[in-house]
Amino acid sequence: MKKILKTTLITLLSVFSMQVFSLDFVYSKHAWFGAGSEGNEYAIEGFDAVNYFTQSQPAKGSKDFSFEYRNKHWHFKNSENLALFTANPQKYAPQYGGHCAWRVAQDGAGVYGDPKIWTIVNNKLYLNYSQKVNDLWVKDIPGFIKKADDFWLNQNQFKSLN
Repeated sequence: MKKILKTTLITLLSVFSMQVFSLDFVYSKHAWFGAGSEGNEYAIEGFDAVNYFTQSQPAKGSKDFSFEYRNKHWHFKNSENLALFTANPQKYAPQYGGHCAWRVAQDGAGVYGDPKIWTIVNNKLYLNYSQKVNDLWVKDIPGFIKKADDFWLNQNQFKSLN
């Protein structure tokens, strides 16, 4: 009986520790600029992609200032940001289709990039999945960008784990 209890306890502790220390990602099946779901019609959850560059912070956009790019509706907080984006969407759209930059660097898999967890590096916007992941990202941003670019650009195809 003691052996069964001990085995059960060890198993439960193992499962618990895996949950506590895991990085639970929401995989996005080809949901470019989405929020972890193909059904999300607003790019980066309706946040204004230009505002990261002009105001150094995320801001919700408005449907009054909207633009369609890559089959997503992009919202902006004002007409100036809308005009900047429409003139050059690739300059402002997040890298890797809005997926978590750190996760793409691991093996090319795409997972939800949270528009509230972001970095601008060399005038490019990168999103990450969570603060825990962002803490990993900042330890070697240039190295992770190199790896992510290799997966994203050289494979000419996006790897989905769904």
